[in-house]
Amino acid sequence: MKKDLIQALSGGLIVSCQAYAGEPLFGSDTMAKLAIAAREGGAVGIRANSPADIAAIKESLALPIIGIWKERYDDSQVYITPTSKEALAVAEAGADVIAIDATSRRRPGEESLADIVALLRSEYPHCLLMADVSTIEEGMQAEEMGFDIISTTLSGYTEYSPQQKEPDFNLVEELARRVTTPVFAEGRIQSPEQAYQCLLLGAHAVVIGSAITRPEAITKKFVDGLTQSPELVGKE
Repeated sequence: MKKDLIQALSGGLIVSCQAYAGEPLFGSDTMAKLAIAAREGGAVGIRANSPADIAAIKESLALPIIGIWKERYDDSQVYITPTSKEALAVAEAGADVIAIDATSRRRPGEESLADIVALLRSEYPHCLLMADVSTIEEGMQAEEMGFDIISTTLSGYTEYSPQQKEPDFNLVEELARRVTTPVFAEGRIQSPEQAYQCLLLGAHAVVIGSAITRPEAITKKFVDGLTQSPELVGKE
């Protein structure tokens, strides 16, 4: 079943449907509708944050769900499914894939990533595990640890990874070349052309969030463009 699920995502687009408290689209019902819209557009999977959103989306459509739970802790910078508590809740909510920060940073309460992986393998053996990494070294370590998928999600979100506006194409290419585990491209992908480039570089699938599902960010991009290009104002 795991191989079938990974194969079903091959070459496809996974849409990240997330909103934070205080944002206009926040709420599980809205996220479920957003996921349905993504499916109608051809998405092969959904990435969702929090047990509530995962459960609502799971009830609304049959696409595979990559589940995370973002939680902040005072003693760590890790916030994507940072502890076993969040990981188990994501699995219980019905996620098909559990995505976990697999960077080398210290985890909350000094919890071990290896221990979280072992616990999930024991309690939810049917779930796939995705490693969100920021460097080649972290991706290679994730493969040694037995993750089913490696994603470039956190490139640019650790202080020691490239800080850039463009997707980390180099990380996608190098991981695809140096590991046998399927590599998902995620992070700052803003156009179909960039998404396709990731596939050409060896990505198994592409995950896109803000460029599709955050209308406030999309609107701001256009507004900023008009401000920077006053000659366009008033033209059709």
